[in-house]
Amino acid sequence: MLAIVNFTILAVATMFAVVAAGALSWICLRIAFALIDPARAWHAANRTGLAQGTARLARAFSTNR
Repeated sequence: MLAIVNFTILAVATMFAVVAAGALSWICLRIAFALIDPARAWHAANRTGLAQGTARLARAFSTNR
């Protein structure tokens, strides 16, 4: 009888730990998305030199063909 009670307590404690871990993970994920949100809305004002050079090269080849 005591073994069944101990097993039940262990099972309930495990289920509580799983729920607590899931909730903590969900909260951390929401915090991460909240912190990333301002960075996601930021747009680069000017293009990099590589992007400008690539666009220039593409225009040069498209006009010659």
